[in-house]
Amino acid sequence: MAYEIEEIRTSQEIFYYLLEHHELREEEEHHLYKAYTEQEAIQNLVKSQGEAAQSDIERYGNVVYLIPHEENNTLGFSKAQLKAALCKSNATDKDYYLSQFAILTLLVEFFDGQGGSSKAREYIRVGELQNCISSRLKEGAENLGEEGEEREEIAFSNMLEAYEALRSDERGSRARTTKEGFLHHILIFLQKQGLIEYVEQDEMIKTTKKLDNFMDWNLLNQNNYQRIMQVLGVKDNE
Repeated sequence: MAYEIEEIRTSQEIFYYLLEHHELREEEEHHLYKAYTEQEAIQNLVKSQGEAAQSDIERYGNVVYLIPHEENNTLGFSKAQLKAALCKSNATDKDYYLSQFAILTLLVEFFDGQGGSSKAREYIRVGELQNCISSRLKEGAENLGEEGEEREEIAFSNMLEAYEALRSDERGSRARTTKEGFLHHILIFLQKQGLIEYVEQDEMIKTTKKLDNFMDWNLLNQNNYQRIMQVLGVKDNE
Protein backbone atom coordinates (compact mmCIF):
# COMPACT_ATOMS: atom_id res chain seq x y z
CA MET A 1 0.00 0.00 0.00
CA ALA A 2 1.35 3.41 -1.00
CA TYR A 3 1.14 6.23 1.53
CA GLU A 4 0.96 9.95 0.91
CA ILE A 5 3.84 12.01 2.26
CA GLU A 6 1.43 13.99 4.45
CA GLU A 7 0.11 10.78 6.01
CA ILE A 8 3.67 9.69 6.82
CA ARG A 9 4.50 13.06 8.38
CA THR A 10 1.34 13.09 10.48
CA SER A 11 1.95 9.52 11.69
CA GLN A 12 5.50 10.47 12.68
CA GLU A 13 4.19 13.50 14.56
CA ILE A 14 1.68 11.32 16.43
CA PHE A 15 4.27 8.69 17.28
CA TYR A 16 6.77 11.30 18.50
CA TYR A 17 4.02 12.81 20.66
CA LEU A 18 3.33 9.36 22.14
CA LEU A 19 7.04 8.84 22.81
CA GLU A 20 7.12 12.12 24.73
CA HIS A 21 3.81 11.87 26.60
CA HIS A 22 2.94 8.12 26.44
CA GLU A 23 -0.67 9.06 25.71
CA LEU A 24 -2.67 11.16 23.26
CA ARG A 25 -5.87 12.69 24.63
CA GLU A 26 -8.66 13.97 22.41
CA GLU A 27 -9.19 17.12 24.48
CA GLU A 28 -5.49 18.04 24.50
CA GLU A 29 -4.42 17.29 20.90
CA HIS A 30 -7.67 17.14 18.97
CA HIS A 31 -6.04 17.42 15.52
CA LEU A 32 -3.65 14.51 16.08
CA TYR A 33 -6.29 12.42 17.82
CA LYS A 34 -8.76 12.97 14.97
CA ALA A 35 -6.13 12.05 12.38
CA TYR A 36 -5.33 8.81 14.24
CA THR A 37 -8.94 7.73 14.82
CA GLU A 38 -10.44 8.78 11.47
CA GLN A 39 -7.70 7.95 8.96
CA GLU A 40 -6.91 4.24 8.72
CA ALA A 41 -3.68 4.81 6.79
CA ILE A 42 -2.28 7.05 9.52
CA GLN A 43 -3.37 4.66 12.26
CA ASN A 44 -1.66 1.76 10.48
CA LEU A 45 1.55 3.76 10.14
CA VAL A 46 1.55 4.73 13.83
CA LYS A 47 0.92 1.12 14.89
CA SER A 48 3.73 -0.03 12.60
CA GLN A 49 6.13 2.43 14.22
CA GLY A 50 5.00 1.21 17.62
CA GLU A 51 5.65 -2.40 16.63
CA ALA A 52 9.17 -1.46 15.47
CA ALA A 53 9.73 0.16 18.87
CA GLN A 54 8.54 -2.99 20.73
CA SER A 55 5.33 -1.31 21.84
CA ASP A 56 1.58 -1.51 21.31
CA ILE A 57 -0.53 1.49 20.34
CA GLU A 58 -4.04 1.12 21.79
CA ARG A 59 -7.05 3.41 22.11
CA TYR A 60 -9.20 3.10 25.23
CA GLY A 61 -12.12 5.52 25.33
CA ASN A 62 -10.89 8.91 24.08
CA VAL A 63 -7.19 8.29 24.82
CA VAL A 64 -4.52 6.64 22.66
CA TYR A 65 -1.77 4.96 24.71
CA LEU A 66 1.77 3.87 23.98
CA ILE A 67 2.28 0.59 25.88
CA PRO A 68 5.84 -0.79 25.87
CA HIS A 69 6.20 -4.56 25.70
CA GLU A 70 7.26 -6.30 28.90
CA GLU A 71 10.84 -6.80 27.68
CA ASN A 72 11.17 -3.21 26.40
CA ASN A 73 13.69 -1.59 28.74
CA THR A 74 14.11 1.50 26.57
CA LEU A 75 10.58 2.87 26.75
CA GLY A 76 9.61 0.93 29.87
CA PHE A 77 11.44 0.06 33.09
CA SER A 78 14.11 -2.57 33.47
CA LYS A 79 14.11 -4.84 36.50
CA ALA A 80 17.12 -2.95 37.88
CA GLN A 81 15.37 0.40 37.46
CA LEU A 82 12.22 -0.85 39.18
CA LYS A 83 14.23 -2.37 42.00
CA ALA A 84 15.98 0.98 42.57
CA ALA A 85 12.68 2.91 42.48
CA LEU A 86 10.60 0.56 44.63
CA CYS A 87 12.96 -1.18 47.05
CA LYS A 88 15.48 -0.36 49.74
CA SER A 89 19.17 -0.02 48.90
CA ASN A 90 21.03 -3.29 48.34
CA ALA A 91 17.67 -4.97 47.65
CA THR A 92 17.63 -8.63 46.66
CA ASP A 93 15.36 -10.37 44.16
CA LYS A 94 12.96 -11.35 46.92
CA ASP A 95 12.55 -7.64 47.79
CA TYR A 96 11.85 -6.88 44.13
CA TYR A 97 9.27 -9.67 43.81
CA LEU A 98 7.66 -8.48 47.03
CA SER A 99 7.18 -5.04 45.49
CA GLN A 100 5.53 -6.61 42.43
CA PHE A 101 3.32 -8.73 44.68
CA ALA A 102 2.22 -5.57 46.54
CA ILE A 103 1.22 -3.95 43.24
CA LEU A 104 -0.73 -7.05 42.15
CA THR A 105 -2.52 -7.09 45.50
CA LEU A 106 -3.50 -3.45 45.02
CA LEU A 107 -4.89 -4.22 41.55
CA VAL A 108 -6.93 -7.20 42.73
CA GLU A 109 -8.38 -5.23 45.65
CA PHE A 110 -9.66 -2.60 43.20
CA PHE A 111 -10.57 -4.81 40.24
CA ASP A 112 -12.36 -8.15 40.37
CA GLY A 113 -12.53 -8.95 36.64
CA GLN A 114 -16.29 -9.44 36.71
CA GLY A 115 -19.24 -7.67 35.09
CA GLY A 116 -19.36 -4.78 32.62
CA SER A 117 -16.64 -2.94 34.51
CA SER A 118 -13.87 -4.67 36.38
CA LYS A 119 -13.68 -1.99 39.09
CA ALA A 120 -15.01 -3.23 42.43
CA ARG A 121 -14.39 -0.24 44.75
CA GLU A 122 -13.60 3.47 44.67
CA TYR A 123 -10.82 3.66 47.26
CA ILE A 124 -8.78 1.74 49.78
CA ARG A 125 -7.00 2.88 52.92
CA VAL A 126 -3.25 2.34 53.17
CA GLY A 127 -3.62 0.33 56.38
CA GLU A 128 -6.16 -1.99 54.78
CA LEU A 129 -3.87 -2.58 51.80
CA GLN A 130 -0.99 -3.33 54.15
CA ASN A 131 -3.12 -5.92 55.95
CA CYS A 132 -4.17 -7.47 52.61
CA ILE A 133 -0.54 -7.86 51.54
CA SER A 134 0.39 -9.55 54.81
CA SER A 135 -2.66 -11.83 54.73
CA ARG A 136 -2.21 -12.92 51.11
CA LEU A 137 1.49 -13.65 51.63
CA LYS A 138 0.74 -15.88 54.60
CA GLU A 139 -2.13 -17.64 52.83
CA GLY A 140 -0.02 -18.19 49.73
CA ALA A 141 2.88 -19.66 51.69
CA GLU A 142 0.53 -21.96 53.62
CA ASN A 143 -1.41 -23.12 50.53
CA LEU A 144 1.67 -23.92 48.49
CA GLY A 145 3.30 -25.55 51.48
CA GLU A 146 0.34 -27.91 51.81
CA GLU A 147 0.81 -28.95 48.17
CA GLY A 148 4.31 -30.15 48.96
CA GLU A 149 6.36 -27.66 46.97
CA GLU A 150 6.55 -24.03 46.12
CA ARG A 151 6.97 -22.91 42.54
CA GLU A 152 10.23 -21.06 42.05
CA GLU A 153 8.74 -18.09 40.19
CA ILE A 154 6.25 -17.37 42.97
CA ALA A 155 8.38 -18.08 46.08
CA PHE A 156 5.83 -16.98 48.67
CA SER A 157 8.06 -17.99 51.57
CA ASN A 158 10.86 -15.73 50.28
CA MET A 159 8.52 -12.77 49.81
CA LEU A 160 7.00 -13.34 53.24
CA GLU A 161 10.48 -13.42 54.74
CA ALA A 162 11.35 -10.14 53.02
CA TYR A 163 8.11 -8.54 54.22
CA GLU A 164 8.48 -9.67 57.82
CA ALA A 165 12.08 -8.37 57.82
CA LEU A 166 10.68 -4.85 57.37
CA ARG A 167 10.10 -3.02 60.64
CA SER A 168 6.68 -1.67 61.62
CA ASP A 169 6.44 2.00 62.54
CA GLU A 170 3.11 3.35 63.79
CA ARG A 171 4.41 6.91 63.29
CA GLY A 172 4.21 6.37 59.52
CA SER A 173 7.93 6.30 58.75
CA ARG A 174 8.94 6.85 55.12
CA ALA A 175 12.12 4.77 55.50
CA ARG A 176 12.25 1.93 52.97
CA THR A 177 13.25 -0.45 55.76
CA THR A 178 9.78 -0.19 57.31
CA LYS A 179 6.52 -1.71 56.06
CA GLU A 180 4.97 1.75 55.95
CA GLY A 181 7.87 3.24 54.00
CA PHE A 182 8.07 0.28 51.63
CA LEU A 183 4.43 0.74 50.65
CA HIS A 184 4.69 4.54 50.57
CA HIS A 185 7.41 4.52 47.90
CA ILE A 186 5.46 2.04 45.78
CA LEU A 187 2.39 4.29 45.91
CA ILE A 188 4.44 7.38 45.05
CA PHE A 189 5.87 5.54 42.03
CA LEU A 190 2.41 4.48 40.81
CA GLN A 191 1.15 8.03 41.26
CA LYS A 192 4.02 9.39 39.15
CA GLN A 193 3.00 6.97 36.39
CA GLY A 194 -0.52 8.42 36.46
CA LEU A 195 -2.08 5.16 37.67
CA ILE A 196 -3.35 6.12 41.14
CA GLU A 197 -4.18 9.12 43.28
CA TYR A 198 -2.42 8.81 46.64
CA VAL A 199 -3.91 11.18 49.23
CA GLU A 200 -1.20 10.99 51.88
CA GLN A 201 -2.89 13.08 54.57
CA ASP A 202 -5.96 10.82 54.48
CA GLU A 203 -3.96 7.63 53.81
CA MET A 204 -6.33 6.97 50.91
CA ILE A 205 -5.65 5.42 47.50
CA LYS A 206 -7.85 5.91 44.42
CA THR A 207 -7.33 4.73 40.87
CA THR A 208 -7.11 7.05 37.86
CA LYS A 209 -9.13 6.82 34.66
CA LYS A 210 -5.95 5.68 32.91
CA LEU A 211 -5.67 2.60 35.13
CA ASP A 212 -9.42 1.95 35.02
CA ASN A 213 -9.36 1.95 31.21
CA PHE A 214 -6.30 -0.26 31.02
CA MET A 215 -7.75 -2.81 33.40
CA ASP A 216 -11.18 -2.86 31.70
CA TRP A 217 -9.95 -3.07 28.13
CA ASN A 218 -6.67 -4.90 28.25
CA LEU A 219 -5.65 -6.75 31.40
CA LEU A 220 -8.76 -8.27 32.89
CA ASN A 221 -9.89 -10.74 30.33
CA GLN A 222 -10.48 -14.02 32.12
CA ASN A 223 -7.15 -15.58 31.14
CA ASN A 224 -5.14 -12.70 32.57
CA TYR A 225 -7.40 -12.40 35.61
CA GLN A 226 -6.96 -16.07 36.50
CA ARG A 227 -3.20 -15.72 36.01
CA ILE A 228 -3.10 -12.85 38.51
CA MET A 229 -5.20 -14.76 41.03
CA GLN A 230 -2.89 -17.76 40.63
CA VAL A 231 0.15 -15.59 41.36
CA LEU A 232 -1.58 -14.31 44.48
CA GLY A 233 -2.22 -17.87 45.63
CA VAL A 234 -6.00 -17.65 45.39
CA LYS A 235 -7.67 -20.99 44.71
CA ASP A 236 -10.47 -21.38 42.14
CA ASN A 237 -13.17 -21.95 44.73
CA GLU A 238 -12.37 -18.79 46.69
